Amino acid sequence: MVFEKVKEILCDQLDVEEEKVTMEANIMEDLEADSLDVVDLVMSLEEEFDIEIPDEEVENIKEVGDIVKYIESHI
Repeated sequence: MVFEKVKEILCDQLDVEEEKVTMEANIMEDLEADSLDVVDLVMSLEEEFDIEIPDEEVENIKEVGDIVKYIESHI
């Protein structure tokens, strides 16, 4: 499941507890990621799911659910 893998990557990279990572969690506000964290996260997701996430799409990704929906529609 895409969400489970995304959650695993977020917990690992942002050092947050699993229960904080929900579909509604805001990546920067709730999970306290900064812009550098987001760049690292995008690179990890691209590698894990073998997709490319264009910069203009990254700007639209605010919540964990946005990541999951994007990945599901591109794999």
